[in-house]
Amino acid sequence: MKFAPRAFADRKDAGHQLAAALGHLRDRDPLVIGLPRGGVVVAAVVAGALDADLDILVVRKIGAPGQPELGLGAIAEGGVLLLNEPLMNRLRVTREDLQPTIDLSRAELGRRRDLYRGGTDPIDVTGRTIVLVDDGLATGGTAKAAIDTLRHLGAGAIVVAVPVGAPSTIRDLEELVEEVVCLSAPRSLMAIGQHYADFTQTADEEVLALLGR
Repeated sequence: MKFAPRAFADRKDAGHQLAAALGHLRDRDPLVIGLPRGGVVVAAVVAGALDADLDILVVRKIGAPGQPELGLGAIAEGGVLLLNEPLMNRLRVTREDLQPTIDLSRAELGRRRDLYRGGTDPIDVTGRTIVLVDDGLATGGTAKAAIDTLRHLGAGAIVVAVPVGAPSTIRDLEELVEEVVCLSAPRSLMAIGQHYADFTQTADEEVLALLGR
């Protein structure tokens, strides 16, 4: 198999490159929110470069039965549940088929929320410019669930910022937020990790260290 050229050395390198494209937000007192786990590594670099606050929003992808990497939806803190019904219909997957995965994802979301929050409250997003960061976007289900949650919480402008994303997903998100910053949108995006030289899975301990918890 022939992979596309890797654009980023690792998530920190991606964060530095992404931060360079977000300088216009520095004067807007942004709140940078990373999607755990890998997105927090990118977000921490962006927050440091913008001298901005850093927080997380815990979101879990809901994978297809037998294909956990294929996202059919996502859940987020606050109870938001989004399902990609057109894709489910194409795959002939019903809500009942997904319910065991939804239940497991909800339990894991609760575990991660308790772990990452460590008893602290999330930073108030009311009226603030939010920079929502992940290490890459394929179907965009987790990002959409996060956007829904942030809107519900009263966020001001939302900017989605990612190093790499699928073109169709980027177009979808442009309809939902004020701005999308994506450094690379390859026409055929097989896997986010193909665009990183080092895409080692991020450990919970690294997320906690970056959040100072």
